[in-house]
Order: sequence, then structure tokens, then C-alpha cells
Amino acid sequence: MKKLLALGSLALSLAAGSAQAQTTFTISWWGYNGEKLNANIIEPFKKICGCEIVFETGNNADRLNKLKARDGKGVDVIFLTDSYSQLGIEEGIFQPVDRSKIPNVSKSYDLAQAPQGEYGPAYSIGRAGIVYDSAKVDPIASWNDLWRDDLKGQITLPGITTTAGPMVVIQAGKHVGVDAYADPDAAFKAIEELKPNTVKNYNTGSEMVNLISTGEASVAVAQDFTLASMQKAVPTMTWADLKDGDIATLNTINIPKGAENVELAHQFINFVLSTEIQQIEAEQGVDAPVNTEVKLTPEQAALWTYGADKIASLNRMDYAKMNAAKADWIDRWNEIFGM
Repeated sequence: MKKLLALGSLALSLAAGSAQAQTTFTISWWGYNGEKLNANIIEPFKKICGCEIVFETGNNADRLNKLKARDGKGVDVIFLTDSYSQLGIEEGIFQPVDRSKIPNVSKSYDLAQAPQGEYGPAYSIGRAGIVYDSAKVDPIASWNDLWRDDLKGQITLPGITTTAGPMVVIQAGKHVGVDAYADPDAAFKAIEELKPNTVKNYNTGSEMVNLISTGEASVAVAQDFTLASMQKAVPTMTWADLKDGDIATLNTINIPKGAENVELAHQFINFVLSTEIQQIEAEQGVDAPVNTEVKLTPEQAALWTYGADKIASLNRMDYAKMNAAKADWIDRWNEIFGM
């Protein structure tokens, strides 16, 4: 009897130890499309890793600030737009990734494989450009068209602290033939000249879509993930074919320097970049694919930055320069728009 009791206690002890040893994998991301992400990525990955998965959710700035306050600890992978991942790199809270442990990265477009050097790859490529109501506005073919006299009081611009806001400053500099980093005075003089055409700045995608849906604005500088919502509200909203090109926006996955599960983090990134996951995410309207093996119908591709030619046509932002200039740009912008 004593022997049976001893064996029973040992079994309970081992079971308890096994439960305690289960790995907890922590993901920091936005949480949009939660049901689809759970079905497409989280539940399948749980079966692979046998781990518990927990989340931190919120916007880029909030989640990055939390991670910085913890000195890069408490999260195994973090999803950020490239402007914010550049901040994380500059602040030293990410570690380089080992691309030999992410073989699926070789299937990605060149732009996505190492967009910020040795740090995390991009898992989705978007673009910022101009969207207009073709029923009310003559075709827009260049960033310079934002300054057209016939667009007075019709444009909504992204706020300066959003992802796309600083891109407007860059284009304003180009409009007057200067580099906005080298000559911000000239660039912001052009922004001031754009003010009569601007009905309102927006700070969230939903705010911008509301301005379009109510007819308060008929032109928007926007990111392509908002296009479907705009067209649902106003079917004649049209993505402008700009001769001077749209601007690339990349969503990245990085491994914080304090991650507890580095091997699993590499495995997770490789999983997200796989053809199967990239295909279903694109088909379901969750994220634009970076995997070159993904095949979409014209209807599926219409909302995305998709295909080698379109990817090659995108302009890139220098986020290191932008981050250095941003505090000054915010002040100058707010002086013009009275914020």
C-alpha cells in the first residue's frame, strides 16, 4: 500500500511539474481581425508549439512604450509598423533575428526580407496614397494635385502623429523642390498653402472613413487597409494612380531583447511567413501578402499592394531621419492647423 501511495504521489508530482513547465508565448499586436487571426494563426500554432499563448494589445506607441519601460522584457514577438519598429531599434530594445531559422523569409519580396537590416522581417506590405471620390473630383494623378484650386475644403489629411502624417511633409517638400529634412521651412510653407484645401486632420482610420461617408471630405491621404471601408461607405472612392508613386508601409515582427522564448519566436515568425498562412490571410482580407508564392484572383488582389510590379513601384521612407525630425515637425504642423 505504501508503495502504491508513493507511486501515486510521484505521478501527481510529475503531472504538476509538466503543467508548470508548459511554455507561455507572449505576442504583442494590435488585435484587429481577432477572430480571423485566432483561427488562422493562433490555434494552428498552438498545435505546433504545445504552448499557451497570451497577448498584449493596443496601438503602436502604447505597446512600444510598455516594452521600453520593461527594458525589452515580457514579450516574445512584437508586431509594429516600420516607423515604430525603427524607434525600437534605435532605442535598443530588439535583438537581431537569425534568418537561418526563418527559411520562409526567402520566399518574401526583397523589400520585406530585411527592411531594417538585421532586425525583424515584414509580414505585410501596404501603401499610403491618395483616395478620391470619382463622382465629385477630377482624376488625381500626382501628389502635387493636392494643391489644386478645385480641391478647396475637400481633403482630409492624416494627423502628424499618425503613420502617414509625416509622409505629407515629405511630399510637400517635393512639391516645392526641396528635401523636407534639409529645408523644413520650405516644406511647411507648402503645408500652409495646403491648409485651404484641408477640411480636417484625422487621427484614426474610422475617423477618416466617417468624414468620407458623410461627404465632409471627398479626398483623403490614406493607407490602403482603409480602402474597403471607404468604398463600402462611398462606392465611387477610387485609389489614385500616382505617376510619382505611392509610399510603402511595412508591418514588421521583431523579437525583443528580453524575450524568454527566442527559438519559439523564430518558429512563429517563420509560420506567419509561410505560403499557407499568407494565402489565407490575404484571401480573407486580413493582411496583404509578402510571400511571392501567394496567388490571388484580380478581385482578391484589388484591395492589396500585391505583385512584383506594384511592390517595385513603391517609395520608401527614411524612418531614421524622420524620427530625428519628428518633434520639430509636430510643432510646426500644430502651429499651422491650430492643434
